[in-house]
Amino acid sequence: MKARMLMLAALALTPIAVYAHDDSHQAMMPGMHGMTGVGHEEDGGHAQGVGKPGNSKKVSRAIQVVMSDDMKFTPAQINVKRGETIRFLVRNGGRIKHEMVIASMTELRQHAELMRRFPGMEHADPNMVALAPGASGELIWQFTEAGRFDFACLQPGHFQAGMMGAVTVK
Repeated sequence: MKARMLMLAALALTPIAVYAHDDSHQAMMPGMHGMTGVGHEEDGGHAQGVGKPGNSKKVSRAIQVVMSDDMKFTPAQINVKRGETIRFLVRNGGRIKHEMVIASMTELRQHAELMRRFPGMEHADPNMVALAPGASGELIWQFTEAGRFDFACLQPGHFQAGMMGAVTVK
């Protein structure tokens, strides 16, 4: 009887826990709830100069990226020119879900920790593509600033296993 009461209490509190997660998620990652826009700035830009969603009619070139179950992106190092709009043709070559998320390393670390703590969390935004095993998708992104920018898989444990890469913008 006591176990049944505890289970009923836990079920009753589940919506509260989900709501609390949602609020803490937004508080920890402004602009990253679902990672929309990767952190907004007053000028409509994105956090730490990562870039912005690209216009499919202004794609400069396409780059193929393969994600694998050995927790690697191929290629893991990508070079682009400042202002270039890239169509990333992303394929999940593995047997488990993977994703490619473009953001600053700080944002990736923070969001990877949230994904580890809340493994059922879903997100779908312009700076990312999540793919089931064997699936393909695309991510169109414009790199507006020169520098080194990061991408990673934020599925629980994947970032921690080293599933990340970098884009160098010249």
